[in-house]
Formats: sequence, structure tokens, C-alpha cells
Amino acid sequence: MSENSAAGPVARPGILDIDPYVPGKSKATYTGKIYKLSSNETPLGASPKAIAAYREVAGQLELYPDGSSAALREAIGARYGLNADHIVCGSGSDEILQFIASAYLGPGDEAIYTQHGFLVYPIAIMANGATPVVADEVNFTANVDQIIAKLTEKTRVVFLANPNNPTGTYLPFDEIKRLHAALPSNCLLVLDAAYAEYVKSNDYEAGIELVGASNNVVMTRTFSKIFGLAGLRLGWAFCSPDIADVLNRIRGPFNVNAAAIAAGVEAINDSEHVEKAIAHNEKWLAWLSEKITGLGIEVTPSVGNFLLLHFAAGSAHAADDFLSDNGVILRRMDAYGLPDALRLTVGSQEANHRVVEVLTEFLESQKDD
Repeated sequence: MSENSAAGPVARPGILDIDPYVPGKSKATYTGKIYKLSSNETPLGASPKAIAAYREVAGQLELYPDGSSAALREAIGARYGLNADHIVCGSGSDEILQFIASAYLGPGDEAIYTQHGFLVYPIAIMANGATPVVADEVNFTANVDQIIAKLTEKTRVVFLANPNNPTGTYLPFDEIKRLHAALPSNCLLVLDAAYAEYVKSNDYEAGIELVGASNNVVMTRTFSKIFGLAGLRLGWAFCSPDIADVLNRIRGPFNVNAAAIAAGVEAINDSEHVEKAIAHNEKWLAWLSEKITGLGIEVTPSVGNFLLLHFAAGSAHAADDFLSDNGVILRRMDAYGLPDALRLTVGSQEANHRVVEVLTEFLESQKDD
């Protein structure tokens, strides 16, 4: 055996330069009750109707799912008034983002995302040999002028999370339209609206209108957040017929499992459960913002189901350790370029009271030091 063959396969250039995605912590050594507030999961859980549909599929696990996810696409279309043929479903919106990058990016191409944008964007860009380009944010918010300044003849995709994770900020629809107008026709605008259901601002639009009026816009959505189906991995995209045709050509034949399809149909039809989740989030997002700001911790105003907490320089890790040691798990933000911040998911009433209690204790301990 030669020396080269013994070394094994070698990944193509650029793959080993990718920083793997690391999810939020889910465990702590604390022996009491643990509150996991690190992954933006809904405290209300999935719709009981979705859970029942999931269980019903258990008796038919030997059968392949519908490869086109027709029932789910039709349910989504009915819910939002969309043509089901313009909808593509995936195993989480992450998979949809990967489809887009695979279809429209390659070596020599560039794709733009913002300074504190979702970490899947650079992964998808680099996995396809393209070059990631970062546009600065202003006050932890995407800035259209900064994105436009990064456009070149090589730009093929602009990824924009709106609202953005982990900052919770958003761009109003007028700014989205201004950005789109500045893009060349061969550049795709991807509007990642994973948290759209939580936004109640009158100047916000998730992307449906712009997709309907354009040939170079894709809106992605997820069932992982307000619908509570993160464990099933389910997402979708709304796009032009031409883009849908492209994505369906590279999509796996059964990329969405039967349980996800069945649960997704019931989840999107259970408007009462969604409204309860919205009402819970509105109440406790405001409450947490007020209480934590009152402790002297800076909080970035958010329209999502989470808050970005800013600590004194060098103390965020100590805060995270203290919280974890007391059964409250938040998300460190180092990978997002925010080493002095932690992200807090809006939890149950009990969890929300507990996190404020522990944060208060942490700040008191810092005084003692």
C-alpha cells in the first residue's frame, strides 16, 4: 500500500476551513430543576393536534413518505394564500439554505451575510467553494447601505435573517425593498424569516410580497420555533417557479419524513395554539426586557422569542457559568463575534422568574468580589 493511499481521502480545499456549527448547551451539572433557554425553543411545546398526528404515523413506519410533501405544501399554501407549487419543503430551513447554496454558489462566487448573522450561512457558502463576505451591522441591526457596499460582480447570493438571530433586530419592509432594488437580477436575495410569526410591527413583511413580485427572492421559514417541531426538523421555502424547479432537482427524493409532514399539517392549521404562543411571548419578552434592564444589564430590543444580554467586558462567561451552576442554561455568543453577550430564550413563567433571580444573584456576587 502506498503512502498516499494509507492517508485516506482528502477533503477538497476549503472544507477544513469551515468552523463547525456548535448548538447551545442542553445540560448542566446542577442537581435541581434545569431550565434550558439556549435554543429558542417554544415553552408551549407543539400543538396537541400535531403530537396526535405524529403518533398516528408510528403505525406506518415501513412506508416511504410522500416525496413531494404535497399535503404539507398545500396546508402551507392555504394558511398563507400561496401557490403550493411555489413551495419547497426541507428537513429544517437549514436544509433549504444548503439547497440554495448548492444550486447557486460555486468557486469564484461570493455571498453576503451580516456581521452577526446566522452561522449556517458561512458554512453553506464555504461548503460550496464560494467566498463569504461579511457586511457590518449598525447597532446590532443589518444595514442596507453596508450590504450594498459589499456587492461586486461576483456576488450571487445575499443571505438576510429578518428578524436576525441572535440579535432579535429586524429591517422594515421599505428597507428590504431598497436592498432588493440595488441587487442585479442574477443575485438571489434569501430572506430567512424563521421568527416571522413573533413579529407584530406594522412595518414588517416576511418576504411573501417580494417573492410574488420578483424572480430573484426566496423566503425561508421553519416549524422549529413557534410551531414547536424542532425535533422533527421541518422547514420550507417560498420562491418563483423557476427557483422551485432548481431546488427540487437537487432535493433528496424523501427529504422530509412522514411524521414531520403529518405533524406539520396539523401544526400550521392549529391557529389557536399559535396565538397562545404569540401572546405568551409578547407578555414575557416585555417582562424579561424590563426586569433585566432594571438589573443594569443592557438588552438589545428584540422582536423574536429571545433577548441578547450584554455584560461588562470579560464577565459574560462568568455569568454563563454562574447561571449554569444554578440550573439556567443560556447561549454563549462568542461564535457570533459577541463574547460579552449571552442569548436568552423566552421560557415558561417559572423559567423566566428563575433566570431573573439567578442573574440578580450573579450581579450581587460580582459586588462581593
